[in-house]
Amino acid sequence: MAKITLEKIRHSYAADSSADEDFALKKIDAVWDDGGAYALLGPSGCGKTTLLNIISGLLTPTEGSVFFDDVDVTLTPTSERSIAQVFQFPVVYDTMTVFDNLAFPLRNRGVPEEQIRTRVNAIAEMLDLEEMLGRRAAKLTADGKQKISLGRGLVRTDVNVIMFDEPLTVIDPHLKWLLRSKLKELQQQVGATMIYVTHDQTEALTFADRVVVMYDGTVVQVGTPVELFEKPKHTFVGHFIGSPGMNVLPCELSGGSAMFAGAALKTASTTASVDSGVLEVGVRPEFVRFDDGGFPVEIVKIDDLGRYRIVEVQRDGHSIKLIAGEDERIPSENPRVLFEPNHTRIYADGWVVS
Repeated sequence: MAKITLEKIRHSYAADSSADEDFALKKIDAVWDDGGAYALLGPSGCGKTTLLNIISGLLTPTEGSVFFDDVDVTLTPTSERSIAQVFQFPVVYDTMTVFDNLAFPLRNRGVPEEQIRTRVNAIAEMLDLEEMLGRRAAKLTADGKQKISLGRGLVRTDVNVIMFDEPLTVIDPHLKWLLRSKLKELQQQVGATMIYVTHDQTEALTFADRVVVMYDGTVVQVGTPVELFEKPKHTFVGHFIGSPGMNVLPCELSGGSAMFAGAALKTASTTASVDSGVLEVGVRPEFVRFDDGGFPVEIVKIDDLGRYRIVEVQRDGHSIKLIAGEDERIPSENPRVLFEPNHTRIYADGWVVS
């Protein structure tokens, strides 16, 4: 396994690039610990797969360096990086049995057959492929073939890093949950460094110890699922993670206090450090509540989801969402809401004010 260090990585697919907008990756510095479980999370086009391909050696970055432990591998070919990669769509050998597909990476490296059989059987048990080992891969469903692809990535024990590029796209929802749990269990058992690329926040937050959130070619935050939820460093993180996402509302400063639509707000941000930029206030729906001490709003919509309700209110045309428990009273007249100060932050040009 290896610690992965990215130093000043930038990448452009154009032959001649100078402006920031020409770069698919704008500037990335990161250190990912040996044996860690990481997820690259972000929308399509944000640079996740580009970054993964640079780590794997399929792409050479326009600028910057990649290190495995303390060894510079920026120009090292993929075949010499000792990595395993599982792609979005399964790649299997249809004419081979399931056993032979799983054994293929080990046989290529001259591993003795007795060791191969032990390792393949262990991976097959983990992925519920035991009863299929003698069957030809051509007869399997799409999810069965993807399980083989996952197994081939997991079967080797000599890899620096195992990378998964949206590997569960073709898997049905119930099996997705089972396979994510299996992958997490394996990662904890063998301590393999794993990087999991996805646009699905549930996949990222349930698999990874630390999530790398990307937006527009930049890493905007790296943190645990709890950190990303409770302390988003960028408004995009607040929008992208959580359902519903964070309320982001225009604000201004007056007398050192944040003001939203004429209402003074207490926040966790220190306003003394704010001198310019587009100012907004962010608070998650979980930290908004009805309270007589808050500011007046108008209730416009209530979605009852059983165990809780999502309530949409408005103030001066601005929508605010809050989550109310199934037993919580929703006022029928003169509703007022309060933002919990410890979870309310000011953002300048999208970035949190400390």
